[in-house]
Amino acid sequence: MINNLLRGLLYVVIFVLLQVLFLNNIHFFQVATPFLYLFVILKLPLGESRLTILLFSFFTGLFIDLFANTAGMHAFATTFAGFCREPLIQLCRNKDDLPNGLLPSAKVFGASGYFRYAASMVLIHHTMVFGIESLTLFDPIFLTIRIIGSSLLTFSLICIIEGFNVTRLRSGE
Repeated sequence: MINNLLRGLLYVVIFVLLQVLFLNNIHFFQVATPFLYLFVILKLPLGESRLTILLFSFFTGLFIDLFANTAGMHAFATTFAGFCREPLIQLCRNKDDLPNGLLPSAKVFGASGYFRYAASMVLIHHTMVFGIESLTLFDPIFLTIRIIGSSLLTFSLICIIEGFNVTRLRSGE
């Protein structure tokens, strides 16, 4: 329990700093911006209470909002993604009952299950962020391009990080 809490807090600090200092300044073709801090919510342990997930998601998004001056957009999007997390886990996992405390990964869910879970969470989160940011459907094609481009970029970075995690597990650590 304490290890999971400390790991979660360390992930929040690292990924919020990474997002605020570097990733918020990346805009590929003025369309795609990676939001890698979503990885923190993806990797929360299985079996955590919904309230814990929602609070953790909200405060992660709130920290991003405080540093990025985005007035609650990320807090809402991460809270909504945290709300959708448990049903997505139920849909994407291969085994019926997994023990509590495991971290979602390609090893636990199987590669296809984990990547469906991660892609769904990223798409939900990015739809909320860019939907709130635009507050209109004046240019739905550009909005869709931004959602898809940023989702692909974020999902690619998550896959790279998860690839390092799988490599580390295979090497015996």
